[in-house]
Amino acid sequence: MDIKKEIAEMIGDPSLVSDIEFEVSNIIVYTKNKNFLVNNLDIIKPIVNTKKKRIEVRLDPSLLMDEKEAEKEIEKIVPKSAEIKQIWFERDRSIATLEVMRPEMISKGMDVAKEIKDKTGWSIATLRYPLIKSDIVRAIREMLFSNADFRKKLMNSIGEKIYNSKFDVNDKYWVRMSALGGFRQVGRSAILIQTPISSVLVDAGIDVSNSRDPVPRIDAPEFDISKLDAVVITHSHLDHCGFLPVLYKYGYKGPVFSTAPTRDVMTLLHLDYLSLTDKTNEKQLFNIDNIKEMLKYSIVLNPNEVTDVTPDVRVTLHNSGHILGAMMVHLNVGNGFHNILYTGDFKYADSKTLNKADNTFDRVETLIMESTYGGDDDKQPSREEAENFFFDIVKKTIDKGGKVLVPVLGVGRAQEIMLMAEEWTRYGFLQDVPVIVDGMLWDVTAIYTVYPEFMNAETKRRIIEYNNSPFMSKIFKHVVSEEERQKVLSGGPAIILATSGMLNGGPSVYYFANLCEDDRNAVVLVSYQGNGTLGRALQEGAKEVSIDLNGSLRHFNVNLPVYSIQGFSGHSDRKELERYLKDIKPKPRRLVLDHGEESKIIALMKYARTNEHIETVAPKILDALRLR
Repeated sequence: MDIKKEIAEMIGDPSLVSDIEFEVSNIIVYTKNKNFLVNNLDIIKPIVNTKKKRIEVRLDPSLLMDEKEAEKEIEKIVPKSAEIKQIWFERDRSIATLEVMRPEMISKGMDVAKEIKDKTGWSIATLRYPLIKSDIVRAIREMLFSNADFRKKLMNSIGEKIYNSKFDVNDKYWVRMSALGGFRQVGRSAILIQTPISSVLVDAGIDVSNSRDPVPRIDAPEFDISKLDAVVITHSHLDHCGFLPVLYKYGYKGPVFSTAPTRDVMTLLHLDYLSLTDKTNEKQLFNIDNIKEMLKYSIVLNPNEVTDVTPDVRVTLHNSGHILGAMMVHLNVGNGFHNILYTGDFKYADSKTLNKADNTFDRVETLIMESTYGGDDDKQPSREEAENFFFDIVKKTIDKGGKVLVPVLGVGRAQEIMLMAEEWTRYGFLQDVPVIVDGMLWDVTAIYTVYPEFMNAETKRRIIEYNNSPFMSKIFKHVVSEEERQKVLSGGPAIILATSGMLNGGPSVYYFANLCEDDRNAVVLVSYQGNGTLGRALQEGAKEVSIDLNGSLRHFNVNLPVYSIQGFSGHSDRKELERYLKDIKPKPRRLVLDHGEESKIIALMKYARTNEHIETVAPKILDALRLR
């Protein structure tokens, strides 16, 4: 039976239902009965429990209060402490989205949403306004709401496909994965998961350090972009999402699922990629129109919520502890026929901003796990040791009158170090030392102020309960222009955070060129350093380097000390990978290793087979594995 008819019959009274539509796998019941709108729990809850689907009742759009009148009424009802900045109305969906400084002031009073619904008919959603002005957050929100009609049709069409496609799990049903990128290498992560009726791509990255093979192998015979049903992105680093706009350039017309912070940050990084390649005259893989198309098709998932993304694939996102919004992807395929957990990049230890990766799931038969630091000797210092070591470097360098350059990726380590510096200053360990946050890093940090609910309890509490964001400390100085960078270089001691983390482009290279010949300064590498990058050369002890500055190749002596600190990594080291294999519940039947140099993957594979007695495989690019 049609699920819409089933829901209508279970509600019972036909006068209560004017329409039923889908928003992906969510079911929206529209009603013209205002009493049913606000008092429907006794009827809807048993249906939710029976169908195991999220069902929401909204007022029929024809009965909604006029937007201008509704805005006045909403402003009367919402507590002033919430501080409304803007309201977007989507009449076709009967939703008013409130952009406010403090959404918790609305959610604390559970009666607020009900009173608004009762008096105006509008259902409400809330968005947090960034504490730091963010052009990218503003642009994304404007883009999404300006395409509201398109997105409503998109979500309904996905739901129609999910609920109206029939499939049987029989002896002809199968699940297969194909390694399109990121296997026996770091970069261009992409995994194709297929069944007889679905094709889902998990991650779509590029390898920014590899000009020869930068993109996933979409020339694999089993990859057909016209048959691709969905894309799921684990997090916003370009080696996991940089190829996404290219899919839309090549004609993909389906949804991309991620968390909200991942959507925002990856859009910023895509734009930064365009800016960087434009300055260096490199061939661009995509353009601004492809990014806009990607945003039109983006659908946000909340952590720990089960969502059907195709008729036979359900996705649940779990915290990975890597960067803001980063998630492990659990795929329930064929109504429990086979369960896959793809870790993406993950950290199995707490950090300043995030809780460690989740380790408990309903079912896992195949675990696809990263192996970045899977080598036998890849042991990182404890977080406490790393912080103490970093503080000593900073203190020693500052006392000499020097500057500490920390090349970082756009998101993750930079914000971790910002919180460390804020803590040192707050407790008086450092005084009058500015932390330079260069260019795009400030924009990423602005996005951090929008999503405190993705952070650990302590940081979240400071932002939400005490309205005291550590990212707003006066020690942070935003720098964006070459003139401002020159002032930093000619000024006194400072901690400088700049991209890129591998010193293969961006302002970090400019700072390094200006600092490297003065031994009072220091450079601290806190990210993975890819083969062939300046960062890897420094890590391996290079004392002379050549750097392209504005099209001119110049040679520099490396006189400053170079330090590597792996304890700040957003990746699990070998000890944490081992511990994760011991702790994960339930124990998977099969382990598939990816995202690591070949030697490290092979070392971890030997450990898993010998010590965990688990079937372990390490596919190569273009390998396909039948999982069941």
